[in-house]
Amino acid sequence: MRRLTRAPNAAIAQIWADLLCEAGYPATVQRQFLSSVAGELPPDQCQPELWLRHDEHHAAARQLLDDLASLPQRRWQCPACGEQIEGGFEQCWACGAWMPNL
Repeated sequence: MRRLTRAPNAAIAQIWADLLCEAGYPATVQRQFLSSVAGELPPDQCQPELWLRHDEHHAAARQLLDDLASLPQRRWQCPACGEQIEGGFEQCWACGAWMPNL
């Protein structure tokens, strides 16, 4: 097993681990409950960590997380209902219409 990265909190760590597993890179979250001892231990050592089961997946898994961190941010208006959509969303949250091809 090899540590891939630390996550800011347990929820984000689990989302990242699920994403990695779906992509074929078996990952687990370690230290997810260690935040309760922050103060007894240095806080940076209490963050949840993502660990890969297979060392050879490290580069591809790292790239997947880097790609996730750099999703394009857009601002567009839904052609169906007129809702203003911001962020990395490609579907309107008000009516479900997809972003038009620009």
